[in-house]
Amino acid sequence: MNVTISNTYEELSTFATKVLIDSVKETREPLVCVASGDSTKGVYKQLVTSVEINSLDTADWHFLGLDEWIGLNGQDIGSCRYHLDQDLFNPLGVSDKQICFFDGRSVDVFSECIINEMYIKKQGGIDLAILGLGLNGHIGMNEPFTPVDSRSQIIDLDPLTIQTGQKYFEQPQKLSQGLTLGLGTLMESRSILLLVGGQNKAPIVKKMLEEEVSISCPASLLRHHPNCHVFLDHAASSLLDLKKGCEKI
Repeated sequence: MNVTISNTYEELSTFATKVLIDSVKETREPLVCVASGDSTKGVYKQLVTSVEINSLDTADWHFLGLDEWIGLNGQDIGSCRYHLDQDLFNPLGVSDKQICFFDGRSVDVFSECIINEMYIKKQGGIDLAILGLGLNGHIGMNEPFTPVDSRSQIIDLDPLTIQTGQKYFEQPQKLSQGLTLGLGTLMESRSILLLVGGQNKAPIVKKMLEEEVSISCPASLLRHHPNCHVFLDHAASSLLDLKKGCEKI
């Protein structure tokens, strides 16, 4: 695991975007798993800018949604798909045929899990996964104590996730379950970028990086991934013991 600490969120986004582009530039039709949320917005903004100034071409990229709230899809303001449409897919002009995304409104949500796993297999695996970090250590909606070998699944949401998730909606939203790529699926990604910003994430960052690897903090499992890059801003890294090998920018 490589850990890079930047002074600001903007610097974090710049370094992460460079690694992202370098990771897939030699890959034909890369499959990129994308997470919604505040931590990833800066990278998506820089990707869009790179395409607009013709320094990057994403026309042959394929995109895989990381997760979605059950009961919601891209038609719902505040859903994971809605935010990614706004921040990434629409600005890049990504066509629907380039996207595989959980439909939380499906009458058969179990089939959504099968569809995603089959799509990953068809594309030859996930080339790069872009992740954020939950306050309870979740990645995607893989809550604490999710099995290490889990695949795409329906999951009961932790109360903290339900509470935090309200910020994405204009009105209070009833949330109880989600659809998410499993830990086993994510750990098979060829490269992983974990983006974390803000003082409120400092305690869980410390637990993730300095305490024992455990499913009580799912993100700590990324320490066992052979090609995982963690990008922190100064605030998110503020509780770390920097003597433990972090690269500070």
